[in-house]
Amino acid sequence: MTDKPPQGAADDWTIPQDWAQFSGQDHARWRDLVTRQSAGLQGLASDAFLEGLATLQLAENGIPDYAEFNPRFLAATGWQAIAVPGVIPTDVFFKHLSQRRFPVSNFLRQHSSLDYNDEPDMFHDVFGHLPMFVDRTFGDFMAAYGRAGLRAKNKGVSDLLGRLYLHTVEFGLIHEGAGVKAYGAGLLSSYAETVHAVSGDSARRLRFNLPRMMRTDYPFDTFQPTYFVIESFAALLEEMETTSLGAVYDELKDLKVLTPGEGDPSDIEFKVGRA
Repeated sequence: MTDKPPQGAADDWTIPQDWAQFSGQDHARWRDLVTRQSAGLQGLASDAFLEGLATLQLAENGIPDYAEFNPRFLAATGWQAIAVPGVIPTDVFFKHLSQRRFPVSNFLRQHSSLDYNDEPDMFHDVFGHLPMFVDRTFGDFMAAYGRAGLRAKNKGVSDLLGRLYLHTVEFGLIHEGAGVKAYGAGLLSSYAETVHAVSGDSARRLRFNLPRMMRTDYPFDTFQPTYFVIESFAALLEEMETTSLGAVYDELKDLKVLTPGEGDPSDIEFKVGRA
C-alpha cells in the first residue's frame, strides 16, 4: 500500500461519501444484507451489538447517508463515520480512532460475495462495527486503542497491536450467561463464522490474555481456529488503560509468533456452557 492518498482523497484519506452515487439496486442489496444478517444473529451476537443495531436502524433508508446518519450516530455514541477509499495506512487509521472517527470503506459487496468479501467493505464496516459503539465503554476502548496505536507505530510494534485488534474488535467473543456471544465485526458480518465461533465443536475458545493475543497470528482465508473470550467491555478497556503496553512489547520482542491454532502453556480454555 502506498502512503500517499489516492486521487480525490484528502490528506487524511477521507473522501466524500457521494451518497447519490448508490443505485436503487445498491440500496436493495444493502437492505437484504442487513435484514438477513440481523435475523441470523439473534441468540449469537452480544447484547451490546443487538441493542446498538436496534438503536441505529441501519436498514431503514438503505445505505446510510452520513449527512443524515452522523448526527444521530454522534448523539448515540460520541463517534462519527467517515468515508475512505478502502484499507488505509495504519497510522492514519489509528489517528482517526483516537479522534473518535471510524473509517468506512465506500463500496458495497456484490451479490456474488454476499456471505464473504475479501476486502472489508461498507457492510462489514457499518453493520459489523458501528452498532458496537452504542456501548460507550466499547467506544472508549476503541479511542484508547487508537491512541495506543499511534505510540506503537512510533515504536515500530504496530503489528503486535494489530493482532490485538483482530482478536478482539474483529473476532472477539464475550462471556454472556452460560456461554459466549460474538461482538467482533469479522464475525457479525459473516453468519457462518459466527455460528462456528459461538457454538462450533472445532473452534478453540481461550480466556482473554493480552500478550498471548499479541503474538498469535491469524488466517485470512478460513475461519479462525482460536478465539479469545473477554468477561466485559469494562475489563477490556481497563486492560488497555492500565497495562504497560511498553512492558508487554519488551516481553514479546524475543518470542516467536504463534501460528494460527498453535497452543501455548499460558492458555486457559473457555468451555461453552461453563467457564
